[in-house]
Amino acid sequence: ELTALGPPPPSSRAGAWPGGAAAMAGYGASYGNPYNQSTGDDLYEGFGSNTEPFRGGNITGGGAAPLPMPSMAPMAGQPMGPLRVPQSRGGPPPGTRAGAPMSHMGGPLGTAGGGGAGATEEARPMTAVRAAGYTAAGKRPGSAAVFDPAGIGASRGPAPPLQKRADNSPEDLCREMEKEVNGLIEESAQLNLDSRYGEALEKAKEAGKRERKLCQKRDEAGLSDQVNIDLTYSVFFNLANQYHANGLYVEALKTYSMIVKNKQYHQSGRLRVNMGNIYFEQKKYPNAIKMYRMALDQIPNTGKEIRSKIIRNIGVAFVRLGQFQDAIASFEQIMEGYPDVQTGFNLFLCYYALGEAEKMRKVFARLLSVRLPGMGDVEDEEEMVVGMEDVLKEDGLKEALRKKHKESSKYISVAAKLLAPLIEGDVAAGYDWVITQLRTANHASLANEMEIAKSLHFMRARQFDRAVEALKSYEKKDHQLVARAATNLSFIYFHEADYNSAIKYADVAMRHNRYNAKALVNKGNCLFMKHEFESARAMYQESMGADADCIEAIYNLGLVNKRMALGREAFSLFEKLHAIIPSSIEVVWQIADLQESFGSPKVAIKWFNILSSRVPTDPGVLSRLGNIYLKEEDESQAYHYHLESYRHYPVNMNVISWLGAYSVKYEMYEKAVQYFERASQIQPSEVKWKLMVASCHRRSGDYQIAFDIYQQIHKDFPDNVECAACGACTHLPPSLRVCGAVQSHCLPALPRPAHMISPCCLAQASAILCTSRMTSGRRIRCMSMWSSFARPSEPRSNNRPLTLLARSRRAQ
Repeated sequence: ELTALGPPPPSSRAGAWPGGAAAMAGYGASYGNPYNQSTGDDLYEGFGSNTEPFRGGNITGGGAAPLPMPSMAPMAGQPMGPLRVPQSRGGPPPGTRAGAPMSHMGGPLGTAGGGGAGATEEARPMTAVRAAGYTAAGKRPGSAAVFDPAGIGASRGPAPPLQKRADNSPEDLCREMEKEVNGLIEESAQLNLDSRYGEALEKAKEAGKRERKLCQKRDEAGLSDQVNIDLTYSVFFNLANQYHANGLYVEALKTYSMIVKNKQYHQSGRLRVNMGNIYFEQKKYPNAIKMYRMALDQIPNTGKEIRSKIIRNIGVAFVRLGQFQDAIASFEQIMEGYPDVQTGFNLFLCYYALGEAEKMRKVFARLLSVRLPGMGDVEDEEEMVVGMEDVLKEDGLKEALRKKHKESSKYISVAAKLLAPLIEGDVAAGYDWVITQLRTANHASLANEMEIAKSLHFMRARQFDRAVEALKSYEKKDHQLVARAATNLSFIYFHEADYNSAIKYADVAMRHNRYNAKALVNKGNCLFMKHEFESARAMYQESMGADADCIEAIYNLGLVNKRMALGREAFSLFEKLHAIIPSSIEVVWQIADLQESFGSPKVAIKWFNILSSRVPTDPGVLSRLGNIYLKEEDESQAYHYHLESYRHYPVNMNVISWLGAYSVKYEMYEKAVQYFERASQIQPSEVKWKLMVASCHRRSGDYQIAFDIYQQIHKDFPDNVECAACGACTHLPPSLRVCGAVQSHCLPALPRPAHMISPCCLAQASAILCTSRMTSGRRIRCMSMWSSFARPSEPRSNNRPLTLLARSRRAQ
């Protein structure tokens, strides 16, 4: 190429070419020299052969090193002109054909500005380089010619300015709509992940609408061949998933059916697993099993993990149907091919339900042989846990493995606790066997947990001596185990009311772990029972400092503040606890009780109603609501809640007495009799309830029944004055109208002289007498006569019925 080759410099002496034509030919032969060496002819002879010689250094022979070539590349932004050969300033012109120097192309060189045949001859351009786009144009300084080898620049002129983008084509519109649909699907999935199921469903429906518009748009534009089947599949699958999450099972099944019946989706048969899950949630277990098996047929044998999960679902469905043998067959199939801890635990539970202890033992051994998730090549469980802690704290994979390991350990622990009491004749021997197996399988932490479970079993069985013995045997073992054992010992002694021993073992647990929140709570409870409220309050506060979410410490601290008349502090603690465990009825009770003590009955009613909605059959809550409404002078609501409380718990004496008094007040004597009879059955030694029963019969006009009851009362309680007076007055014949007759019949029947009769008894007798058919004048005389026995200084008898004054007013 021209830019790679340059002309050789001329000799210092004019006309002297040491190497001659042969040397030049040898230099350019490897580049396709047009000089014919065999004939000595120059193919370019006659084209400007009379050129001046080059100036420069000497040219060596054929073995000389290559000469440096001048650069012929054009400058940036400037067109390349034709090759120019510099003219010599002195010396004779080069020789003729026989002795003329050759150009680097093998022929004599011409010049652009003269020096060819003569100085006045017109410059002849080099036509050999025209094909590459080099011309004589622009060779002068200041020329602005543009490199245009095709010669099209003159006709087109300068490039036009950039045009604005035209309106979107149908393909572009469809692509934009497709992006919108994908964005809606992603938003819906994210909302589902954030448990915002309603909004996720709305986004999924919107994505479905947009996708249908997209298909319609493509049909109108004749782009049916560009329909995205995967997008349609994603829209329907997401919509079905959102229906399932929102509990719309019918719509979800319908959507899944549309997917699985479409032959274009080759892998859609796996979605029958989701349909089976929906049937399982609907408790349609046969349909669920059918769907699981149809999905299993779509899974190749190479997908062992997914096949084992589907078979496990089938086994669980059989368990729900009570077909344990079929469930065992499913679980055994998994344990033989692709075993896992959860399937082994399910198999263990099936044998537990059938009561086959020996098979439970074998399955437990197989369960221990399954390698836990994340164990890898680590042989010890503690080393694996330490390894997880040493690596990145925020590693998502390690966190998932830790969660799986914790879940698997829970399954093994539950299986061990179920197995230990059954496999041996003695419970202790069973626990010892399980502990040995766990230690052999390198489950040290689970073995320690079973040590504690052994003592807890004795505690639940009320075998406190054996529980204490088992817990004390751990004192010389691992310090964590000692701390847990001491905490349980403190708990046992607290329930046995041995507070000193409970405090002692709580201190032992705190020595091994100062921030043991449970031990601090146990010690605080002991101090609370010893009425050392300040010390107990300090213990509870320290426990909350060790564990901010220790609900026992928060609740007990609230009780201590309530006992110390720190109501506002107690209320704030119970509110905090309600935010942590909103379903706790004890916390709601404390909040409602504090609100009533603050003088806020309406707020207290609100909280008691919340409590009543959670425990609608609690008679204490209902009676408390009745008392609050009674203070608010709303007797109808008070009667309603007291009646509901009596319906659920008909032995509360306070509720019974209030209902009886309410019935007498509104002259509902038949109902009052029922309440007072129930009270007399509960407290048979209390005479006032029988007197009230007789009084209700008398007031309702059943004099004979009332007299019989009074006679029975007088027989059981002969010293009761009210019974004698009321019985004598009740025995009066209805035909008597004269007050003297009342004296002759009533006063002799009394067990003591008339001047010693209680004024309330005389008043009651007078009231009873006035219920007979007398004229108004005679009634007044009778009241005056009986009232003359009364002494104002004498206190009223405690056995006087509550309804006496009301009846006396009616008599007047």
